[in-house]
Amino acid sequence: MASFHGGLLCLLVLGICMVQPNLATVYTVGDTAGWALGVDYVTWASGKTFGVGDKLAFNYAGGHTVDEVDPNDYKACAAGNSITSDSSGSTTITLKTPGTHYFICSSMGHCDGGMKLSVTVAAGGPSTTPSPGGGSSTTPTSPATDTPSATGTTTPTTKLPSGSSNSGSSSPFPNFYMAVLAILVGSSALAVGYY
Repeated sequence: MASFHGGLLCLLVLGICMVQPNLATVYTVGDTAGWALGVDYVTWASGKTFGVGDKLAFNYAGGHTVDEVDPNDYKACAAGNSITSDSSGSTTITLKTPGTHYFICSSMGHCDGGMKLSVTVAAGGPSTTPSPGGGSSTTPTSPATDTPSATGTTTPTTKLPSGSSNSGSSSPFPNFYMAVLAILVGSSALAVGYY
């Protein structure tokens, strides 16, 4: 009986080890400067990677908007055919599809003044270099096919399992160590059952 319970415990722990946490990063656009005139979004986005499930949190004062637009409207700073638009002051966009996503402020002269952001989203998670501002991408991209959702929530730039909002690495106990622990626990439980 103890052998059965030990084996069951071993399988349970091993099963838990096999589950990969869904890591999502929440990027606060412009960091403390937020979504505003005078911020260099090319520099802000450089070195960051974006993956499906990551979020962009736009924090801004009145008089600004966050509009997701297609590539042509991005180049022309035109928001007449926006995919999404929000002016709440706190907009969070979930990057739901791989490809390049384009964001502008539709207030007169703001996009031309630099309030535009382009991010390239990798299909399998964060693994490509973003293409912010008017810069060109260093990796091939495909167009976005899904509309991101604006939830109106604000969260800091972070990395934790989906739904969390703090910076850090994936798991304090990598799967390898959890698997070793499962084997040790299972072996101990099985050994106890034989005595």
